[in-house]
Amino acid sequence: MNPVVLGIDVGGTNIKAGLVGPSGELVAKEAWPTEGRLGPREVIRRLAVRVKAMAERAGVSWERVQGAGSGWPAFLDLPSGVIEEAINLGWKDVPVAAWLEEVLQKPVAVDNDANAAALGEAWIGAGQGAGSVLCVTLGTGVGGGIVFNGALYRGASAMAGEIGHLPLKPEGEPCTCGRRGCLETLASATAVVREARRRGVASPPGGPAALTARDVFALAAQGHPVAKEVVEEAASWLGLGLAAAANLLNPEVIVVGGGMAEAGDLLFVPLEAEFRRRALPRVARFCRLTPALLGGSAGVFGAARLAWQRVGR
Repeated sequence: MNPVVLGIDVGGTNIKAGLVGPSGELVAKEAWPTEGRLGPREVIRRLAVRVKAMAERAGVSWERVQGAGSGWPAFLDLPSGVIEEAINLGWKDVPVAAWLEEVLQKPVAVDNDANAAALGEAWIGAGQGAGSVLCVTLGTGVGGGIVFNGALYRGASAMAGEIGHLPLKPEGEPCTCGRRGCLETLASATAVVREARRRGVASPPGGPAALTARDVFALAAQGHPVAKEVVEEAASWLGLGLAAAANLLNPEVIVVGGGMAEAGDLLFVPLEAEFRRRALPRVARFCRLTPALLGGSAGVFGAARLAWQRVGR
């Protein structure tokens, strides 16, 4: 029987896991609430129970599972496999790789969730076949990952790819990192909502009481002038940030994913225009800017790719 690995994508709200073959074929996939309040030991224990049950339901013997990869919303010390801090989960100093290996009895690879998503898109998604890929995820914040020749570039302290913290507006809004004017304070879903509220945009009738980025994009699509202005400004800031990153990295492909990327041309037309205007001409000419293809499954596939790399396949 063909071997598989586990790809595990842990989020602040939900965990997704899949069984994935060596060419990216998805054998099974399930999701369940993270319940981070239970603490890391219990979350990992329950995770092991669920993925073993998933394998059984899929008719996959545990012997066929070669290893596991996992992406975490956290800062990690990769050599030791320790989560130094997972802000959204409220965890610190968790030896997550060792604990996973203990409960799964398989070799385990770990990385942060943005890196896992980037690796997934580079492997079998929008960046497939490219030698250099920058992947950007637009959500509550702005995450990123860099893949060169099929492998993640992590940097000296595993912080490479933190494009959301490019300092673009020194006197701008405070950022969660403690600085001001980072890209994610200008181009994230959070930034879009904050700016729209500041300019008097309200939730549409029948919508949720609190304004969301989806509301702002929907209003912009309907021709609401202020909402359209907010969206175009966020797209322009993102274009500036991507141009700065591209001038440094000279990637073949920039993949843009996350909830905001679902807006399509409403985001990508002004984004691409600003990117082409700001990037060095020779950098822009050899760079393709494209929406992500894998959606919410990118982290699962990327984690699976980590596992295959871990077991040497």
